[in-house]
Amino acid sequence: MEDNLNFQTFLFINSKKLIISVYSDTNKKIFEEVFIVKQNDDNSIFDSLDLFLEKNIFKIEKKLEGFIKKVYVILDTYHFFSIEISLKKNSHGNLFNQKILNYLLYEAKDYCKKTISDRKIIHMVIQNYLINNKVYSFFPKDIAGSNFSLEVKFICLSNNFIKNLEKILKKYHISLGQVVSANYTYRFLEDED
Repeated sequence: MEDNLNFQTFLFINSKKLIISVYSDTNKKIFEEVFIVKQNDDNSIFDSLDLFLEKNIFKIEKKLEGFIKKVYVILDTYHFFSIEISLKKNSHGNLFNQKILNYLLYEAKDYCKKTISDRKIIHMVIQNYLINNKVYSFFPKDIAGSNFSLEVKFICLSNNFIKNLEKILKKYHISLGQVVSANYTYRFLEDED
């Protein structure tokens, strides 16, 4: 077997079920397996995940004729924690641009990291842009003003939760690619599938 880079592996985790799905680089489903979780506590979800991977990883790798090196995890759990902050920058009538936006986003992320040292930022969502007290849901181009405000929401997850997840994946020589909040991603989906 060799390291096959022509597929991506996704792992959906919630308190009721686990789903592992593998897609080709052309977005064709190669493999999917569902496991119903019988108990509803944190320890059982990790125990169930370990059992689920033990039963399926080698089966998947045999079908793929390659190793799964990385998995993307979609979590539907109450463990997420949200923080909302607003930042303001005076610009003295200058145009607002990407550089100012990047500066404020970096500053917001820095403030958040200092406040929540035991959690990892999973998503950073810009909720609104305010220029001269006018609200925009998108970044306006070529607008000048005296002040610029940014409303940002951070969706965070406990470092401990992530470490437990990585520990289980490591048993199967799999790295954690990215963690995504299922509730956040549902906003972009048109139907349940």
